[in-house]
Amino acid sequence: MNRRQFLTATSVVGLGAVGLYTFGGSSSMRAADLEGMPRLKMPPLLDARADRSPELVAQKGNTVFVGNASNQTFGFNQSYLGPTLVLEKGDFNPVIRNELPTPVSVHWHGLLVPGDHDGGPHIPVNRGEEWSPEITIDQPPATVWYHTHIHERTAHDVHKGLAGVIHLTDGRDDDRDLPNRYGIDDLTLVLQDRRINESGFVSYRLSMPDLMHGFTGNTMLVNGQYGTVGAVPNGIVRLRLINGSNARIYSLFFEDNREFQLIATDAGFLAKPATMSNLPLSPGERAEILVDFSDGKPAMLMSGGDPNQGPGGMMGRMRGFVDQFVDRDFAILPFAVDERMEARITKFPDELDGADITLREEDSIRTRSFSLDMGMMGMMGGGGFAINGEPFDMNKVNLEVALGSTETWRVSSAMLSHPFHIHGAVFKVLSENGRSPQRHNEGLKDTVLVQDQIDLLVRFDKPASREKPFMYHCHILEHEDAGMMGQFAVV
Repeated sequence: MNRRQFLTATSVVGLGAVGLYTFGGSSSMRAADLEGMPRLKMPPLLDARADRSPELVAQKGNTVFVGNASNQTFGFNQSYLGPTLVLEKGDFNPVIRNELPTPVSVHWHGLLVPGDHDGGPHIPVNRGEEWSPEITIDQPPATVWYHTHIHERTAHDVHKGLAGVIHLTDGRDDDRDLPNRYGIDDLTLVLQDRRINESGFVSYRLSMPDLMHGFTGNTMLVNGQYGTVGAVPNGIVRLRLINGSNARIYSLFFEDNREFQLIATDAGFLAKPATMSNLPLSPGERAEILVDFSDGKPAMLMSGGDPNQGPGGMMGRMRGFVDQFVDRDFAILPFAVDERMEARITKFPDELDGADITLREEDSIRTRSFSLDMGMMGMMGGGGFAINGEPFDMNKVNLEVALGSTETWRVSSAMLSHPFHIHGAVFKVLSENGRSPQRHNEGLKDTVLVQDQIDLLVRFDKPASREKPFMYHCHILEHEDAGMMGQFAVV
């Protein structure tokens, strides 16, 4: 099925309306406009450098997002989302306990660990049970995250709140002249959109269009909070950006067009900061940027419309689609300078010691092709989501790769743009649609947005058995659950 056929097949679909709360659109600000707004809170810190066996408990909660409406939610150690774990190289022996009625897992998205520690769908933790993997961390500093990964429940349970962030550190940020005071000049920002009605209640009811595109919302949450302001010092601030949305693709920029420095992608630091003013971020991707607030002025972090829904995107052509923000900018989070906060870093670094993982194209031993498929049955709400024509099968290992090898993976999509994630490996983007990779894709990654075709250089340094294999999949979570996922052993 090509793009034209896809448009024809979906143009007759009738679609529902959204709730009344919106992202807010463009919003020129004065400092006075932000007075009285609640400050954005960081997730609580759980330092696993001192306690190498931290406990993560999956539990029920009640959370108010907008107004006074109390929503039933899930979280790790709290009502919604989970704590920020701080890890360094060495032993990491977490204790995962499940107090929910349904199975959960904890996938360490971005940690390079063997398949039996990866926390994929083959490692469920049932109600009342514990899982205690004995993990050894041996990789460069990075911002990674963790989330549940039970097949056919991932989208629902992550949307409900089962996710959190990991700061993987080597303790050398002072040497790099990088901000590193958590919640002061080093801010963790989990970006999520939720569908909230006029009474403040969150909905997750999948319609056929929601399955086709992936579930998007009408309200912006940052760290599970609505209507907050990020308080920052009068200097350089580090923003760790995590796209924790089920499906929405962000295109991040500041309303006043201020430039910022990209310093890290999924798998760690770049060799040098890259100056930019717009940063695409698809589900599952992370990025670290430095922003200069020394002018003392407030600033609004914005996003452009989702490219899958805009005028040039497939779903954007469907009249009345559930997401009304198809071709317009919207607000993510305002920032205001607090003069009482010390500005420790006042200039951008010139260089960074990038991730010490070297990938060389001449080491590639083979090329594999992967097609991210949405067949007609998928369009009509049935099957049809697949990779290379094969929907996900828990009992089928789709391929084997050699431990320690490097391969070229050519990934293509004929319809929507899909974020593609590989477990247990890092990769380098070789080309996008036959051209050099875009600037934000020049670092080492584990998740990347596939728009037509992309070539990846992937190295496999961690083993995975056929009983507990690694996954590769679309990180639009509804697509993953519906079958756009495969699995591989590394032996």
